[in-house]
Amino acid sequence: MATVEVFDPAMCCSTGVCGTDVDPTLSRFAADLEWLSGQGVQVSRATLSQEPGKFVGNPLVATVLAEHGVDGLPALLVDGEVRATGRYPDRAELAGWAGLAAPVDRLLPLAQSAGGGCCGGTGGC
Repeated sequence: MATVEVFDPAMCCSTGVCGTDVDPTLSRFAADLEWLSGQGVQVSRATLSQEPGKFVGNPLVATVLAEHGVDGLPALLVDGEVRATGRYPDRAELAGWAGLAAPVDRLLPLAQSAGGGCCGGTGGC
């Protein structure tokens, strides 16, 4: 199985989902990493503010920082290869890089669920 390493910019915690001002991109990405892990992918994550040694100790990440500064973060490595810098990839990209089939979102909006409409087809909402 693949190994995914995420090198996040300086954040308050490893997920960046802290306090009351939550960035939905970080929430989605944390869920995507959890999904990857559930598929057997080895996932590790480090933040610049809490683990700076991991950044300078990895030659690929050190190069990203030298070339782009903190704008190159997050840096995402898959099997030791830089796959993304400066952005959080979506689940389909992560799945492809890890050699997994892209997941199909089976959750339908409520209006499209069985029976249709928000009240199961009664139309009495």
